Amino acid sequence: MKKNDWKYLLDTLLFVDLCSVAAIGLLLAFVIPSGRVPDTSKFFMGLHRHEWGDIHLVLAFLLLGLLVLHVWLNWTWVVNSTKGYFGERWKKVLWTLAGAWLIVLFLAWMVVKL
Repeated sequence: MKKNDWKYLLDTLLFVDLCSVAAIGLLLAFVIPSGRVPDTSKFFMGLHRHEWGDIHLVLAFLLLGLLVLHVWLNWTWVVNSTKGYFGERWKKVLWTLAGAWLIVLFLAWMVVKL
């Protein structure tokens, strides 16, 4: 397969996975009741709320893996676009973005831990 064929396949999988994560998230948020309700009402299409949550989590991890592959396959475009916008400072900009993202993840982790 050519590189563009891989990109098309990957982007299709990303789209399907993202739509699935969103649909199950909406299902968990608005359709399947949570909290103190009879356990029998926490089923949808034969699966319990916790099983839907497990599927949601697995699909979310799959989405992260597919996103990493997507960036890896498009890395040349990322570098060339960054060079076009920022010139010789392109490496510094990409490192700054990566560092800022790590700070955001760390802060989110701290908020959850409190």
